[in-house]
Amino acid sequence: MDNPSRSVEPPPEQRTDPLLYRMVVGALGMALLITLIGGLVLVGLGKPMDAGLIALGAASGGALGGLLAPSPVR
Repeated sequence: MDNPSRSVEPPPEQRTDPLLYRMVVGALGMALLITLIGGLVLVGLGKPMDAGLIALGAASGGALGGLLAPSPVR
């Protein structure tokens, strides 16, 4: 009788689109830069910086760091 474990095929490899990855990294980088520049402009004008602007910068920076960090599997 055949061994049933030999008839199971491995799952297909997941492939990522490098163009889409670059677009996401670029968009997050632009969001981070715009947030930083906007915050500096607001501070330079003497206006208070909104907490939402700080949260947007922190979220985009964290997402960018998560995308660019090496995978622990490799």
